[in-house]
Amino acid sequence: MSERTQHFIDLEEQFGAHNYHPLPVVLEKGEGVFLWDVDGKRYYDFLSGYSAINQGHCHPRIVAAMIEQAQRLTLTSRAFHNNKLGEYEQFITSCFGYDKVLPMNTGVEAGETAIKLARRWGYKHKKIPENQAKIIFAEGNFWGRTLAAISASTDPSSYTGFGPFMPGFGMVPYNDLPALEKALQDTNVAAFMVEPIQGEAGVVVPDQGYLKGVRELCSKYKVLFIADEIQTGLARTGMMLACDHEQVRPDILMLGKALSGGLLPVSAVLADDEVMLTIQPGEHGSTYGGNPLACAVAVTALTVLKEERMAENAARLGQLLRDGIAAIASPHVSIIRGKGLLNAIVIDHPDTDTAWKLCLLLKEHGLLAKPTHGDKIRFAPPLVITHDQILECVDIIAASLAKL
Repeated sequence: MSERTQHFIDLEEQFGAHNYHPLPVVLEKGEGVFLWDVDGKRYYDFLSGYSAINQGHCHPRIVAAMIEQAQRLTLTSRAFHNNKLGEYEQFITSCFGYDKVLPMNTGVEAGETAIKLARRWGYKHKKIPENQAKIIFAEGNFWGRTLAAISASTDPSSYTGFGPFMPGFGMVPYNDLPALEKALQDTNVAAFMVEPIQGEAGVVVPDQGYLKGVRELCSKYKVLFIADEIQTGLARTGMMLACDHEQVRPDILMLGKALSGGLLPVSAVLADDEVMLTIQPGEHGSTYGGNPLACAVAVTALTVLKEERMAENAARLGQLLRDGIAAIASPHVSIIRGKGLLNAIVIDHPDTDTAWKLCLLLKEHGLLAKPTHGDKIRFAPPLVITHDQILECVDIIAASLAKL
């Protein structure tokens, strides 16, 4: 490790909270699928900011939109109207086919917003007794680290030592429709919130037909279907939404991450009037939610995804990536799974830190990835990656596995 790299790492260690464990690399530049560290070494980015950078680092069209708007108006708060918010709201609701959008900033804020909407809808339209509404989640979910998010978690590293927890949350196994049906028979259940593919859990893809089953059960028992598409949405899995693979429409749709192309925090909650208009002025909001800068950036970020056909690229090259890794035939890789360019491998090795060691080897060979839950590594490059670059990355993965 160079002195320059060590200097920046030491600064973070001394002055920053110790709530992350990054790879020992210090980055200073990004363009397209590539990142450069402070010593000038170039890497393929195979994390994409946890899928916030689907359009590639510093996409010139999105950056230009941000600069242009930043020079005119960045923030008014929602105390006043601005000329960008309504245009953005019309654009995004038209894109996804909902009556209304509630703009927020981070993915976890979108989750909190969706839950508040579901509870309010449950009291107003399902006539659930006051303070008795329940939200059901899937085991293995991850949607952030606020107190509500960790109250819905089954991961001890997320919730241990942070109680007491949010009441009114229930849990069912992921990809288990009979268990879900049993839970939804409780008339106090307002919503089921689920990731179409569980990202942080290690890219767990449910059985074909699971999402259709969720939609049917939620309709049968008058329960809102909340789709957490923060990570799976916006072309990552080979379609604009992961729910599109089964042609299902959630009652509440959560979007974030790549909604800004990685330039600033932008999230959105979409729903029809019956759900969205249960919240009235003063009952929910955000200082930065719907700010002019975010609106201008989000419109351009969505336009880039569509016009540059990034969903099609993800579908085609995701299959190429999975086939390439499968052909390596490494004894250390027990499972390869994913959809589009949201993929993961599961490492089979008696040493619990082998996935971390593999990520260090990948870094040395010029590819950046990060383990999750110990033995899993996500491979999720920006959607602008090319056929030849995928093949080059497969060679890097093969060479790194050979050194384990």
